[in-house]
Amino acid sequence: MRVSALVADLYELTMTAGYHVSGQGLSTFELFVRELPPTRAYLVVAGIDQVLDYLEQLSFAPDEIAYLRSVPALANVPPSFFEDYLRRFRFTGEVWAVAEGTPVFAQQPILRVTAPAGEAQLIETALLTIVGFQTSIASKAARVVEGAQGRPVVEFGSRRAHGPEAARYAARAAYLAGCAGTSNVEAGFLFGIPVSGTMAHSWVMSFADELDALRTFASVHGPNTVFVIDTYDPLVAVRRIVDAGLRPSGVRLDSGDLVALSRAVRQVLDAGGLRETRVFASGDLDEYRVAALIAARAPIDAFGVGSSLSTSNDAPALGAVYKLIEIERDGVRVPTMKLSPGKRLYPGRKQVWRLVEEGVMRQDVVALADETGPPGATPLLTCVMRGGRRLDRRPALLTARDRCAAERARLPLSVRTLRDADRYPVIMSARLERLAEDAARRLS
Repeated sequence: MRVSALVADLYELTMTAGYHVSGQGLSTFELFVRELPPTRAYLVVAGIDQVLDYLEQLSFAPDEIAYLRSVPALANVPPSFFEDYLRRFRFTGEVWAVAEGTPVFAQQPILRVTAPAGEAQLIETALLTIVGFQTSIASKAARVVEGAQGRPVVEFGSRRAHGPEAARYAARAAYLAGCAGTSNVEAGFLFGIPVSGTMAHSWVMSFADELDALRTFASVHGPNTVFVIDTYDPLVAVRRIVDAGLRPSGVRLDSGDLVALSRAVRQVLDAGGLRETRVFASGDLDEYRVAALIAARAPIDAFGVGSSLSTSNDAPALGAVYKLIEIERDGVRVPTMKLSPGKRLYPGRKQVWRLVEEGVMRQDVVALADETGPPGATPLLTCVMRGGRRLDRRPALLTARDRCAAERARLPLSVRTLRDADRYPVIMSARLERLAEDAARRLS
């Protein structure tokens, strides 16, 4: 699905017009997160696949160009900007990125773009919204999956997401990070994610008798039926299910004291010979409530998590940034950096090296791209696009999902914990520190 070239802040277009007039050397930008949110000890990269789709399709439609001609801020731009540059505009640059599903930390480039200045500048907003949002959701989902300790979690949050596109990509990011499926049918269709759903309370309420509602639903959907049982009284409902000889694959609790209710429901099901019927819980869950239910030994087999997941409600914005770190002047690549208080950058193209010992991540080193990493360390950024075209065909979502599970398992347990997690060690190489000091002296 095409992302419009107008998904940009106006200043990106005013600068692109300026580059068109003044000349465009190659520039390099890096996208990263300055500081992790207080409730996050790590992030899970997501959104790279959509970024590459966007860059391959990037162009201006005739009506978009016509609209830009009417924008007052562009009124003095030479006609050639609209008639020639925008009409022929395509992304021709190079992209290096961390693979989706990989855990990352603050101050580490998630992707790096090198392209003519106008191209690299124009894409800032789109890249930030794509990578920032999907990484937020994947990072939240990883925590919920951690809290569930191996029990399936289904993403249920489409109706709380900030629009249909957000719902679609929240489902993808959640599945990538370990959720077992989604309630979002479009995401199932587009990405091959398993879809899951039961019934709403409105189905039960539309019948005069609750048991008639459940019987009718079972007659339509057969042995895979899951009943919602807390429309009225869950214990009355589950007893009626057993007495009627119904054998649903699962029952769902969506409210109340989930520990006490799940125990009582489990007891009734087992006593009635329905030991294979699973108990599914939903209703304003997040990683902390899921972990608390597990700690209380509630006999819940799977969880549906909605609002908190699809909106990453405790950390809805990552504060990701996209910053110029190198510019070509007179054919020479010059490292650049900001000196703004609290927003100081590290200049130059960078690589992230990860050291894993005995199956556990020990340390990351952020170094200049042409440096050799520490012995035994693995680089995280790889070239994924050159000349505006993907280097490899689209990787399977399952590959990213498997990578996420494997890489999260390598995180130290003290970093994965949901509360009071340790800070993972990330250091800057000596060469990078020296370059930053030299650039700061030169610029000040």
